[in-house]
Amino acid sequence: MPRTRITLAVALALLATPALSACGGSSSASNAKEVTVYSADGLKGENGDGWYDKVFADFTKQTGIKVKYVEGGSGEIVQRAVREKSNPQADVLVTLPPFIQEADNKGLLEKYDPKEADQVSGADKSIDGTWTSVVDNYFGFVYNKKELKQAPKTWDELLDSKYKNKLQYSTPGVAGDGTAVLIKAMHDFGGKEQALAYLKKLQANNVGPSASTGKLAPKVDKGELLVANGDVQMNYAQSKTMPNLGLWFPAGKDGKPTTFALPYAAGLVTKAPHSENGKKLLDFMLAQKQQQEVSEIGGGFASRQDVKATDANAIALTKLMDGVDLFTPDWNDIDKNLTSYVEDWKSATGS
Repeated sequence: MPRTRITLAVALALLATPALSACGGSSSASNAKEVTVYSADGLKGENGDGWYDKVFADFTKQTGIKVKYVEGGSGEIVQRAVREKSNPQADVLVTLPPFIQEADNKGLLEKYDPKEADQVSGADKSIDGTWTSVVDNYFGFVYNKKELKQAPKTWDELLDSKYKNKLQYSTPGVAGDGTAVLIKAMHDFGGKEQALAYLKKLQANNVGPSASTGKLAPKVDKGELLVANGDVQMNYAQSKTMPNLGLWFPAGKDGKPTTFALPYAAGLVTKAPHSENGKKLLDFMLAQKQQQEVSEIGGGFASRQDVKATDANAIALTKLMDGVDLFTPDWNDIDKNLTSYVEDWKSATGS
């Protein structure tokens, strides 16, 4: 997504990330048995039990190619790739809309259609073949089931004083799910100005910025927070080890809960140091076996239309989404105007 400032915490996190060797696309690098993935958080398990953990281990076992993994907020990893554009360090970039569109517009992604990408809906991949969804997902919120007898139903409920310093959402422009808060509010309240007026009021209860959405759910589970934003795949997977975590969707003006798709979209990095290995990994992630495991292991939704999961997680996820209205954001508008939207959000909230 068009970029905003990276917080000090994010900057320090980037500095703390082990440096990757500057491969520069040499023949020796091209032949190396490794591939580097920059990804938004959510698909790697807290205890090594996530979809990425299984996919990467199986990929290495099958190909002998070791996966190097770098995780961050959706906007954060795009920013990092931008800084490295003259000397790319990543081979595969995985992030959420509209950050994947931003990465594409900045020339970070190279055209590559993974094998069997024809099984992915046209809405879940780019027209020019630079990115493809590998895991479908939806925006949502979490609440503490132990402290709250039932989930909140509306945005306005969150203005109640009982949520003061007990509510937090990740930062728009830095985190994909944080940006989704702004997008959903603009939809539900009928426009940007109405959404910003609401978020200005909500600031009285908001703990403050967070570069990572994934760090909020554990706080909700422990009762440090009562409500936070998130996404269905990540939060459902987390709920397996966080018994107090419940998922919900704020209602729009008509009283119906709403959400929109936030797929994990993957693309091959332009002039990637291990381009062929990156292609192999993209093919592998979209293969039928790995897609069949998206719900069973990752708690998400398969990107392939021909995969019909029937495992317990898939059934529970279908039930969770029942009765929730889906809308499609105008991603072209958001990609074009996100920087100004985020700046307006900062002004309105004093962030």
